Amino acid sequence: MDLVVVGLGYVGLPLARSAAAAGLKVVGLDRNPRVVDSLTSGRSHVDDVADADVRTMLEQGFEAVDRAEVIADAAAVIVCVPTPLTDHGSPDLGAVHAAVDDIAAHLAPDTLVVLESTTYPGTTEEVVRPRLEASGLQVGKDFHLAFSPERIDPGNSSFGLENTPKVVGGVTPECTKAARTLYEHFVGSVVEAKGTREAEMAKLLENTYRHVNIALVNEMSMFCREIGVDLWDAIRCASTKPFGFAPFYPGPGVGGHCIPIDPNYLSYKVRSLGIPFRFVELAQEINQRMPLHVVNRAADLLNDQGKAVRGSRILLLGVTYKPDISDQRESPALAVAESLRARGAELVYFDPRVTDWTVGGMPVERIDDYLAAAETADLTVLLQAHREIDLDLLADRARVLFDTRGRSADHPRVVKL
Repeated sequence: MDLVVVGLGYVGLPLARSAAAAGLKVVGLDRNPRVVDSLTSGRSHVDDVADADVRTMLEQGFEAVDRAEVIADAAAVIVCVPTPLTDHGSPDLGAVHAAVDDIAAHLAPDTLVVLESTTYPGTTEEVVRPRLEASGLQVGKDFHLAFSPERIDPGNSSFGLENTPKVVGGVTPECTKAARTLYEHFVGSVVEAKGTREAEMAKLLENTYRHVNIALVNEMSMFCREIGVDLWDAIRCASTKPFGFAPFYPGPGVGGHCIPIDPNYLSYKVRSLGIPFRFVELAQEINQRMPLHVVNRAADLLNDQGKAVRGSRILLLGVTYKPDISDQRESPALAVAESLRARGAELVYFDPRVTDWTVGGMPVERIDDYLAAAETADLTVLLQAHREIDLDLLADRARVLFDTRGRSADHPRVVKL
């Protein structure tokens, strides 16, 4: 076969789809039998890949398996497994280690191995390379090894894998060339990095840039209200400058697979050198306290009505980390709900993408008619602005609408973060 994709999540499955559509013979390897069974039956578990897409992939020859032996017959292997953080905030490369050990056990000469999982600079050469060379084969001589950072943006209808430039960096120039040749089958533009470390750093730089700038506007939102400034309008005005400014927006916190996680990989590497990375640490501190800021603002809004948080009915709208997707990873809605419930609030929620939601091991009641619920709730909190939520009608119907995303038009009943 042409390609084995290890890890069939939000990165691996879209990649397998694009490669199969380009005519490559693709096998997906995932250790979760439920994922394999679902895909084999033509069902997708990823927002950006529809069931119809999976059925098309199967017709194109795609196969999902849980047997690492398929690696032995592959011309190329791309690793797309998750790299979360441990409870102590350090990188958890357990899934990478397991995947690389599987590859090493079945590595054949002339195979290309590419790591796409986000990690700290040096991982490809210091962690992956020794495990693969333990097979007796040598990088650059017997097989190729490269890193290519994933740039999947769930829910983005404008930019996908095919039209987003792909960065590749190999251990040797020939490794880079081999990776470039593979990706050029299904990606429109490939950018060569000087090496694996530069490619690894590029991914962390992209998301650290976002992390720091989101923290900047989040902190500004905390004092703009006190000095009578509409921060969203200020951002709108600043965005008219055609150079030197990129807009970022405040919110209830950061979520997803990248921004809350990736900068920690960079700060971990920097700390290992004995150097503080104050920008990332400060940004993390600011963004992590935003859910509590939202809760404190909610308490103030209830207090303005002569009500306490305890016993108040609060409607939470949108509990995913991003609009128009079902992904809840690292969603700040969870921290907001936990704090409100700890203060005695009666919580209900509406999210068209989430049918069941559990907070602190206890389910939160889901309502179907969010407009009717807003009429009776003491406070409605917009945490995520899914397109199914009509903000104009909501502003008319809610007693008080606390818009943490700044998406609502000015209205007497709307209060922005």
